[in-house]
Amino acid sequence: MKVEETGEFELIELIKSTIGNDPNLLIGIGDDACAWQSDNAIHLATTDSLVEGIHFESSLTNWSDLGYKALAVNLSDIAAMGGKGRLALVSMALPGRMETENVINFYQGMLELARETGVSIGGGNISRSPVINITVAAIGTSLADGLLRRSGAATGDLIAITGNPGSSAGGRMLLTSTPNADRACAAPLLKAFTRPHPRLAEGQILVKKKASSCIDISDGLLADLYHILEASGVSATVDTDKLPIETLLEAGFSQKHAVELCLGGGEDYELMFTANQNAMKNIAEDFTIPVSVIGSIIDGIPGSIALTGELAPTENINLFGWKHFG
Repeated sequence: MKVEETGEFELIELIKSTIGNDPNLLIGIGDDACAWQSDNAIHLATTDSLVEGIHFESSLTNWSDLGYKALAVNLSDIAAMGGKGRLALVSMALPGRMETENVINFYQGMLELARETGVSIGGGNISRSPVINITVAAIGTSLADGLLRRSGAATGDLIAITGNPGSSAGGRMLLTSTPNADRACAAPLLKAFTRPHPRLAEGQILVKKKASSCIDISDGLLADLYHILEASGVSATVDTDKLPIETLLEAGFSQKHAVELCLGGGEDYELMFTANQNAMKNIAEDFTIPVSVIGSIIDGIPGSIALTGELAPTENINLFGWKHFG
């Protein structure tokens, strides 16, 4: 069977079953980052790639923004575990025709976020390739309070998200000149797409305030909620009327389209988490950014999601979200 027939997540499960459960790891394949214990700390590691023509178009990309984003998407995984970023390694596979100045601009953008978050860039590798392929590996540590995981959501928990999911997808569509979009709303949406900010401080609050599960929204709100539900063996209901859709997104697109982008656009790198009612109240009080409760965990078929609200989509729910080989 070909990879395109197997699918991304099914392939991950096959790899997971091949590798097995390494007793040296606290968390292996299947969460936002792997984790292992040393004498003095719990360490976290994750890696992600940006491939030309798949994740970005060089003709539409500011290289400083691309460097910032390449680090941000990895630190977002560390944030989803409630950890602190410590170190990043960068591997770049480049065509020979690429301008050296672009590489320097890329690292300048990455350094900007590294300095903001206290992360060191420790080297990596450079090789030749017909297309640009950038892979970053990020290392972090957990707080003494513990780790966040995808598993742990329990019946009765509330589901909440940070920020305004869908904004990144709106920015991506504006870059490709969506004909009916209002260009006046471009700047905030473009920033959400080109320079997502990893929610490291918020992830650490979630650990301290006892959130029951967490994931970053990279593939899409519904797609990533499914990962929590599957890992936790529960179901969920989501009220689309409670989605915190950016006002400018609704101004640039139809309200129905804005809801669809929020549910399935992806690349927001916001945090989605679950917590019981008391913990959720304490979490909201400590956040300095918007946090919105959008649904609840219920008993049911693991992974199933019921959508309510006036603009709740009724078709192709399972198609929402990014899927490689999809």
